[in-house]
Amino acid sequence: MDLLISKLKKIEKQNYRAYQQIKGSYDFTDFDFHIDYVQSDPYAAASRVRAVRPWAPTGLQWLLQQSAEYQIAARDFIARQFALYAKQENSVSISLTGQTVLDSTSVVFIDDGIELRFRVNLPAEGRSVLGKKASNILTFHLPKYIRKATLERELDIEALKNHCEAVEDQVALRAQLEQKGLVAFVGNGSVLPRVSGDSDLPMKGAIPFQAPKSLEVTLQCPNQGSVVGMGIPQGVTLIVGGGFHGKSTLLTAIERSIYDHIPGDGRERVVCLDSACKIKAEDGRPVHNLNLSNYINHLPFGKETVNFSTQDASGSTSQAAWLQESLESGSQALLIDEDTSATNFMIRDERMQALVGAADEPITPFVDRVGQLRDQLAVSTIIVMGGSGDYLDVADTVIQMQDYQAVDVTEKAQQVIAQHPTTRINECSDNLELFAPRHIQCTHLQSILVDGKFRVSGKGKHTIRFGTESIDLSALEQLECNGQLNAIGWVLFQLAQNPDWSMHPPKDISVLLSDTWSQTMPNSGDLVKPRVVDVMAAVNRLRAAKMRQPRSQ
Repeated sequence: MDLLISKLKKIEKQNYRAYQQIKGSYDFTDFDFHIDYVQSDPYAAASRVRAVRPWAPTGLQWLLQQSAEYQIAARDFIARQFALYAKQENSVSISLTGQTVLDSTSVVFIDDGIELRFRVNLPAEGRSVLGKKASNILTFHLPKYIRKATLERELDIEALKNHCEAVEDQVALRAQLEQKGLVAFVGNGSVLPRVSGDSDLPMKGAIPFQAPKSLEVTLQCPNQGSVVGMGIPQGVTLIVGGGFHGKSTLLTAIERSIYDHIPGDGRERVVCLDSACKIKAEDGRPVHNLNLSNYINHLPFGKETVNFSTQDASGSTSQAAWLQESLESGSQALLIDEDTSATNFMIRDERMQALVGAADEPITPFVDRVGQLRDQLAVSTIIVMGGSGDYLDVADTVIQMQDYQAVDVTEKAQQVIAQHPTTRINECSDNLELFAPRHIQCTHLQSILVDGKFRVSGKGKHTIRFGTESIDLSALEQLECNGQLNAIGWVLFQLAQNPDWSMHPPKDISVLLSDTWSQTMPNSGDLVKPRVVDVMAAVNRLRAAKMRQPRSQ
């Protein structure tokens, strides 16, 4: 520590670049302090630092004996406590994950102890070093935050255990879904509405969720014991109801429940298959060498769809592409909201069929394929539907949202079908085909990196800078934070090191995202483990990507 103080005194009032001299490691007696990256000017990204505190003085060694999910939650809790202590010093920041608990690198458990990774915006006056102020931050305030966040007697251990057990229970709930024949589960008492469209906090005074008796199931947790709630079965599920009654609120809660939530969020008892993918229309996105023949064929002028590419997809084409890409990535559940879908992809009613014959319509409507996804590929679908009763014919379960409460109207839907039979014609004349994943040219990814001076970073929650390219992920509503985008970029960086083609990208990416995924990444606290389906979504939206179909297709 004395060495750092001495360096900061010497560079007082020097040009800001003099801060580069403090890069290195320092002994603070009970923890080691590492300055890994020093910002080049006051307006650049804040400096990256780490603190490694040995296990012995923390009293937290018992955490190493807990389950993997318990340890992830404990690391998340420590990061939140550090942020709480450090909020009085606005130059210090640590990466957090909102209302969710994710596998993040902001705090990691290593053999040597607890490692905190965070950022410090080094102070300046204009472009001159403020060494004394920096010394006050780095050697006086920061050590207090580090010690308090990693010392058992300074932490609320009951809150820590509650935090970790809540996550452990959510993991256990999610693990039971498949064996129970469920896609999702919404526990009784859950609070689904959020404060507003730009806030993920629970709405105060919201009506707690209550499962309809006909869909009520009981799951078991290691800490809470029995949990009762609504089980959404595998197959095709429609969420219907009048406007403003909570249809999209329920779907949003389900799509966010691929993640675990912190205590008090209201969604701690809501879980979904972690491979579930929300898809929608996405005009203008690229599509690379994708076989869309299940959904689109005989385009005008003989343009093929078995090996389809475009840099400017239409709404229906983009939604069909996203569906096929999700299957390619291993998704077992699709989540769809009618409001964000391409109408001509979802349905063609009997009048439109009469006006425009099947020979003149290249799109096979999703209503005629969704049952095949269930029957032939064991892929389930949950759809918010308010405008087309034709989906009742293929639905296994129909849930009506009424005043933010769920009502099972499956039997009533069957009565409606009998009383009002459809006259539309099923436009699906062939079986659904499952295609092998496309190959990705890794050497081309490497050339994109080289030309862009190996720059890899996430920009907000919507864009990844990858070499010379920017990847627009604004349509991916299930992404939680900037850390996931950073990690996706670095997974692609590692994929780019392959000597030729990735012959099965989902498998290769899955290997890179193993339990030790962060050990092959930079020593940054700004990384959060993504899903395979999200990394593949980024590749699919990389405009300069080069792909090809397996030669057998």
